[in-house]
Amino acid sequence: MMAPRLLVSAAHKSSGKTTVSVGLCAALRAQGLVVQPFKKGPDYIDPMWLKEAAGRDCFNLDPYLSGREEIEASFAEHAAGADINVVEGNKGLYDGLALDGSNSNAALAQMLGLPVLLVIDAQGMTRGIAPLILGYQAFDRNIRIAGVVLNKLGGSRHEAKLRAVIEHYTDVPVLGALGCEPGLSLTERHLGLMPSAELDDAAERVQALGRRVAAHVDLQRVVELARRTEPLPSAPRQYRVPAAQAATPDRVRIGIARDKAFGFYYPDDLTALRAAGAELLPFDTLSDSHLPPLDGLFIGGGFPEVFMAELQANASLRSEIAAAIDAGLPAYAECGGLMYLARSLTWHGRTCRMVGAIPGDVTVHERPVGRGYVRLWPTAQHPWPAQAEATTAAEDRMLGHEFHYSSLDKLDPGTRFAYRVERGHGIDGHNDGLLHRNLLASYAHLRSAGGAGWPARFVAFVRAAGHQPVAAAGRTPLAPELAAAV
Repeated sequence: MMAPRLLVSAAHKSSGKTTVSVGLCAALRAQGLVVQPFKKGPDYIDPMWLKEAAGRDCFNLDPYLSGREEIEASFAEHAAGADINVVEGNKGLYDGLALDGSNSNAALAQMLGLPVLLVIDAQGMTRGIAPLILGYQAFDRNIRIAGVVLNKLGGSRHEAKLRAVIEHYTDVPVLGALGCEPGLSLTERHLGLMPSAELDDAAERVQALGRRVAAHVDLQRVVELARRTEPLPSAPRQYRVPAAQAATPDRVRIGIARDKAFGFYYPDDLTALRAAGAELLPFDTLSDSHLPPLDGLFIGGGFPEVFMAELQANASLRSEIAAAIDAGLPAYAECGGLMYLARSLTWHGRTCRMVGAIPGDVTVHERPVGRGYVRLWPTAQHPWPAQAEATTAAEDRMLGHEFHYSSLDKLDPGTRFAYRVERGHGIDGHNDGLLHRNLLASYAHLRSAGGAGWPARFVAFVRAAGHQPVAAAGRTPLAPELAAAV
């Protein structure tokens, strides 16, 4: 299968590769091309912006959490039918956890045959840009640096000097040059970029970035380099992306918080939930007074601290969620969802009441408490069914990531946990996955990648719990025979 593709990477983080990637997707889409975005590594926020720019879900490719065949299969499935596939790297081209570079951006480029468009933060640079490019070429001859985009230029004279140096000393073409325009940069906060869902003008910002990139990057040459790639192999059958099941008598209805406060969900995880038999019912924690009729609850990550006043003000929904969880509703919460379900949330000296389903209080700190990849071992108290395909203890290990500035405090010494932390911080440095009735709440973000299979396990737990569906106030409850069916 032909799949025009490229990797947008950089020498180091904060070089502007997200701005270039988003602008590139928007500019190519504006020219009528079907653009499929991808993001290397664990990330929720950059993919939101890439989705806004391309008009298609962005999928994460993570060599730490997934094996080669799974990554190749995911890329092949989602790349099919696109005119160009844009993969945004994370950190620098050769950065990664492994000393041998096996989970670096360069390793992903070699695995998928991705030519590299290198974004260079050119602030204060002139002749020194040549050894930087030559060094990146020489470090791994298997990586094809097909072009560079100069970013954060000081003006036209600066650009002219850099172009002359690069042309004289290297064989790498300059495909674009961008000056410093703060008004067009993507807004940042303590966990990185601000999610696009929080901004009413996100679409306008993305379109402006697209126009800027179209004016200063040679889009035709970018497309040409993306097309100079080898055909992709077909996806192995065992790694085909699952399709959502049609409505069946054993489906379960799972409410999912999707709004400005909570939006950290991976699209392939949501697909896996649907494939396991879940009907996902979105609700808004900021404006909905009641839950929809549901059998289970999923509250992902986000920034509840930014919206804690609005969350506190929606007392009817908080009360309904607390009552449902106390009554045994199967529920799963990750990071921001855990914070929302706690008794209170304190940030910048202000405290607001939260749901209160978790007997603990959350404080947001100035520095990260837990960040990076996590390895978790399920304890004997883990409520979800074990993976049917797991034949060894190692296969039951859960992999994911965490990035939180908050801590969950004042927990009862008898608190039960679903996970023992092997790598990461979790809730207290040793444990994660707090358990209360049928709720599992963790700081870890799980992935369906790498054979973890958490979506199917959670759906099976919801189905087995057989909880009487929660009905929104003012609506007719489900008939007993229908409730039993779902």
